[in-house]
Amino acid sequence: MKKLKVGVIGVGHLGKLHTKMFKSIDNCELIGIYDANQDTAKAVAEEFQTNLFNSINDLLKNTEAVSIAATTSAHFQLAKNAFEFNNHVFIEKPITATIEEAEELVKISNEKKLNLQVGHIERFNPGLLALEHYIDDPKFIQSDRLAQFNPRGTDVAVILDLMIHDIDIILSFIKSPVKNIEANGVEVVSEHIDIANARIQFENGAVANVTASRISQKKIRKMRIFQKDNYLSLDFVTGVSEVYRLLPVDTAVSNGSISFGEIGIGEKKKRLVYEQPESKEVNALKYELQLFVNSVLNNTKPVVSGEDGLRALKVAEAIIEKINESKKVIL
Repeated sequence: MKKLKVGVIGVGHLGKLHTKMFKSIDNCELIGIYDANQDTAKAVAEEFQTNLFNSINDLLKNTEAVSIAATTSAHFQLAKNAFEFNNHVFIEKPITATIEEAEELVKISNEKKLNLQVGHIERFNPGLLALEHYIDDPKFIQSDRLAQFNPRGTDVAVILDLMIHDIDIILSFIKSPVKNIEANGVEVVSEHIDIANARIQFENGAVANVTASRISQKKIRKMRIFQKDNYLSLDFVTGVSEVYRLLPVDTAVSNGSISFGEIGIGEKKKRLVYEQPESKEVNALKYELQLFVNSVLNNTKPVVSGEDGLRALKVAEAIIEKINESKKVIL
């Protein structure tokens, strides 16, 4: 079995987890790690019995692909450097600090035919995976992502830190251009926006109402999806998803379904059915890294491509711009 030679750049909290996951993936070989903080890097290298490189270029000379888990401001230069050494790149979200940087990375990856995958990990949440066969033309989506305060991540607005997860998911569901965005937000405990709400309208008529906060007492990460004749509910924290569907009265349902009776009359009569799809037992981080490795070895497009990361960033930046506009004094 061919194994992909992989390295990790940036081994703080998240990069350390990447290192651990790559060690457990069968069809890749962890060549080593690099971090500007050599003390941190040394400790991680010793813990996971891997090579510690003193320079990024030395690492890139020995790898075929790298995972970048450094600060967002460093994403662009690190990824560009990796491409120069013909390395495929997995890069944590958001893809880059600016839209222009993301556009250039996407362009380079396409020109050099190198894979660029963005770490929007919630795409691989067990509860969301359980709903993949139920998603069909959402009309309205409500998402709430509230987190307890953590200094890590406050170097950017909560839109780029937390809300971008839901933006990416919503864009993957609704295959239509964004028509209009309305948004509000405020700074509370940092110099950047800490709580925000956005209403995203799409050209096909779909609407998404998205809220994110990093000053909540409790962790809440939920999404509700409304479609024709069904309602889907997902808890990202527990991985539990629920489905309420209106089905023709003569439709056969699974043994695990619960019928709440019938509504309507005549030919329009339907049965209201509740289901709780079985969540897949999967480690979301390991799964997305495994899919990255597979895409490189099989020469296929990444599940969450650079284009996906770019589109999510564009919407996130548009939300921030709308919030800043709303703060302007009119009278």
